[in-house]
Order: sequence, then C-alpha cells, then structure tokens
Amino acid sequence: MGGNSPCASCKLLRRRCAKDCIFAPYFPPDDPQKFAIVHKVFGASNVSKMLQELPVHQRADAVSSLVYEANARVRDPVYGCVGAISFLQNQVSQLQMQLAVAQTEILCIQMQQDQPSLPNNPMDPDEKSILLPNNINNHPQFINYASSSNVIQEPLKRESLWT
Repeated sequence: MGGNSPCASCKLLRRRCAKDCIFAPYFPPDDPQKFAIVHKVFGASNVSKMLQELPVHQRADAVSSLVYEANARVRDPVYGCVGAISFLQNQVSQLQMQLAVAQTEILCIQMQQDQPSLPNNPMDPDEKSILLPNNINNHPQFINYASSSNVIQEPLKRESLWT
C-alpha cells in the first residue's frame, strides 16, 4: 500500500506499511476489526505464511475463510465453525425426517382415497393399515399409521447460530 494510511494489519501491529505488504489488499484500513479478529485467532505470522503459500488469485477467498473461522472461533472456542456446520446438518436431518413423514402421510391418504375399503383396526378407529411394498426384499408389508390428528409435531424453531 505505502500511501497515507497503512492497512489494518500494519496499523494494528504498529509498523510501516510497505508497498508490497501482503495484508494490504485484503485488510483495508477502514475495516480494522477484520484483521484484529484474524490476528487474535491465527496470529499475523501464520496468516502471512498462509497467504504467501497461495497463488494470488486464491488469497481473497482464503482471507474470507480465515475471517469466517476466526469469528466462529471467538463465538465458540471449542467447536468454531464445525459447531455451526453440525447444527445446520442436524437441522437438515430433522427437516428431511419431517418431509419423509409428510410424504408418507400424503401417500397413505392417496392410497386410502384410491381404495376406500382398507381394513381399519377395530381397537383404534384412528389407526389405519395399508399395504406398501417393502424396499428391502420387495415383499409387501402392512404399515400402521395414526391419523394426522394424533401426530405430535414440533413447530420449527428459529435459532440464531451466532447468539
């Protein structure tokens, strides 16, 4: 950079910003917090080494990743961004399960409408049995399901990953 204002890293480290400063293109002086958090987690020397080992066209993406990981580490020192990824994977898994349940209920309702003489369990008027193919050994099997009024459904929880 070498101009009037040093980059955020040189300013934080209290040194003169050289023309060939490796940090200057990625840590502008108007965003000092960006370098401060990366420096706190990784250290200036390590970040410098990482950037020098990368081709110039990949450095901006690397800095973006470092900033993301550093922010995640400050919020969650043990798991960092892995905690956020695990949370999201768990949420996707739960939503896939809810989708499978909903698709099964739709299929059961459609089959019930196509075959109105399905056997009902005399012990429980809300329980129905239908004949579905078994994907494991291609033999049909009975599946019992409760009517949708008996299914307990949790509303989707909206949680922030960063609070």
